[in-house]
Amino acid sequence: MAGAEEAAGSGLCRAALLFCLSLACAYVGSLYVWKSHLPRDHPAVIKRRFTSVLIVSGLSPVLVWVWKEATGVKPGTSLLALLGFRLEGIFPATVLPLLLTMVLFLGPLIQLSMDCPWDLVDDLKVAFDPRFWVLCLTDMRWLRNQVIAPFTEELVFRACMLPMLVPCTGLGPAIFTCPLFFGVAHFHHVIEQLRFRQGSTATIFLSAVFQFSYTAVFGAYTAFVFIRTGHLIGPVLCHSFCNYVGFPAVGAALEHPRRVVVVFFYLLGVVLFLLLLHPMTDPAFFGHLPVCSLAGLTDTSSSSSLSWCS
Repeated sequence: MAGAEEAAGSGLCRAALLFCLSLACAYVGSLYVWKSHLPRDHPAVIKRRFTSVLIVSGLSPVLVWVWKEATGVKPGTSLLALLGFRLEGIFPATVLPLLLTMVLFLGPLIQLSMDCPWDLVDDLKVAFDPRFWVLCLTDMRWLRNQVIAPFTEELVFRACMLPMLVPCTGLGPAIFTCPLFFGVAHFHHVIEQLRFRQGSTATIFLSAVFQFSYTAVFGAYTAFVFIRTGHLIGPVLCHSFCNYVGFPAVGAALEHPRRVVVVFFYLLGVVLFLLLLHPMTDPAFFGHLPVCSLAGLTDTSSSSSLSWCS
């Protein structure tokens, strides 16, 4: 009996890894189905990649459905709800994760406000000016970085992969396994950097390793947010915000004329983030968590795993 359960569990894990690997390969592969000698930031390249990546992202929930039918996993909720498309708790799921991420980036935001020649009133005028948003929505790079990439990457690498990994590994290990697919997927930038000779080979690979580390850590955070809120909107907005702000310019902060103040807010942001991480993602704000219903399906995903959902 125990042997049969162990075999079923290993089969579930093999299926999960195979389907997740297929999703990652399909997503990255969709970026290269178009033959072009133009760089990735060229509008024509971006438009073509929009088409292919949106097709793959649109089909990715179908793969989750196939996995569910093939493995016999019964989540007890609709596929859309499992993927984070639901109305219950939508307002706190939209606001709280974004505010939490902004707290983490308190130092960079203070640094940006100090260096920006505009004041708050000017910023608000720009933000509410329709012409600003028209410019953004007609800028292919802005659409890629702030809309398409955050939505499709969170849909594929979080919303679709986590429900398949959780019954196999449990919630905790799934949070840290899922970002590995996300981090490795970003290695494709090496191909274009080598192709267009954007630096030495050593520099390009060191940059890729750094990007893998950063994206893996970020992926673990958004996976945590997805599981704790049961919504896709939070991870998407956090992803978009981080793409806008970029990686914190720690070197510039240490050389800033007001270095003590800037470094203080960097440290304060990290401390507040750690203190608020669980309270601001308390599942009580968001209602029933569909992914957590998968956590009790196997012995490996019971007991300690359920603590992530409370």
